[in-house]
Amino acid sequence: MLGQLPYVPQFTESNAEYTEFYDLDKVDGHSDGWMKQDRILFCVPLRDAAEHMPMFFSHMRNMTYPHHLIDLAFLVSDSKDDTMGLLVTMLRELQNDEDPSIHFGNIEIFEKDFGQAIGQSFSDRHGFAAQGPRRKLMAKARNWLTSVALKPYHSWVYWRDVDVETCPPTILEDLMHHNKDVIVPNVWRPLPDWLGGQQPYDLNSWRESDGGLQLADTLDEDAVIVEGYVEYATWRPHLAYLRDPYGDPETEMELDGIGGVSILSKAHVFRDGAHFPAFSFEKHAETEGFGKLCRRMGLSVVGLPHYVIWHIYEPSTDDLKHMEWMAQEEEKAEKRKEVMKVYKKVWKAGFENVQKGWEDERLRVLKNSDPVRLSRNVRVDWSD
Repeated sequence: MLGQLPYVPQFTESNAEYTEFYDLDKVDGHSDGWMKQDRILFCVPLRDAAEHMPMFFSHMRNMTYPHHLIDLAFLVSDSKDDTMGLLVTMLRELQNDEDPSIHFGNIEIFEKDFGQAIGQSFSDRHGFAAQGPRRKLMAKARNWLTSVALKPYHSWVYWRDVDVETCPPTILEDLMHHNKDVIVPNVWRPLPDWLGGQQPYDLNSWRESDGGLQLADTLDEDAVIVEGYVEYATWRPHLAYLRDPYGDPETEMELDGIGGVSILSKAHVFRDGAHFPAFSFEKHAETEGFGKLCRRMGLSVVGLPHYVIWHIYEPSTDDLKHMEWMAQEEEKAEKRKEVMKVYKKVWKAGFENVQKGWEDERLRVLKNSDPVRLSRNVRVDWSD
């Protein structure tokens, strides 16, 4: 009834210790969550990620959002390296740091394999044929992690890939203060100079286009559209390509599909029923399907075109071949230098350098002059 105080259950001493009560009206995310004690669920899916762990934990240490308000949830799946062992070791070091402000809140590690047979190299993960099955398995992994890790007291959920190379330590606050249901930054990656120095990395954040809708109508029910491949020309405006290095990082762009490198969403998004489709939803799956689903639910989904984080550079198969060719050419150039040193030494010893004499002789030839006859007297008869 109007005017009445919210109901608060009364527990007897016999059952109070076994009962927990949460007022879910008080866990909505705020734009200044770090001031309102908003708890964040920090979700990290891991697969063969041991080599990236030191870089990732360095970022974790530097985050400025109050660490005690961040709960960590890791899902280790289909790994052949020592991801699990290294994760446990580095978490212990983190939580035993002498500085208590470094310590995070609750930490949970989950392990489940999903039968992911696709390799972890850049070319394996980004090959066109692998995209549909790979995205669906990744969606399952994300959904499993969300379902077991999300607690009633979480106000926000942050998804982060482990292989981000450069990221502002204030990223949680920077994204949160926009107060959107779902928000993502722009993601680029550095490149070697011979490849141009840098390029957009995440093309999964985009606005829908007429071309994309027309393409979807021509595909099978279970097809999954993926961006960045000639097989699927959608002509969509991508968040990545709209970046201006001098643009306002606060600029927002409404999105339909989003990438999964770095996603901040309010926890109610998942409680309301949004998830990462492990099937073809409007011809999309995983994070792009998640964006589509959130838009269908009337939620705000935005990206920041001029706020950029940087993914690591992973050479493709073609890049590796080119680098091998460059190394071979460099080796050939060094060998040519050594050969030329010997050649010049032999040439100098076996031949007289007549360059200077020839230059003088050439000048005289061009002047049609003879130095032997230049000193003779020439008599000219000027008479008629």
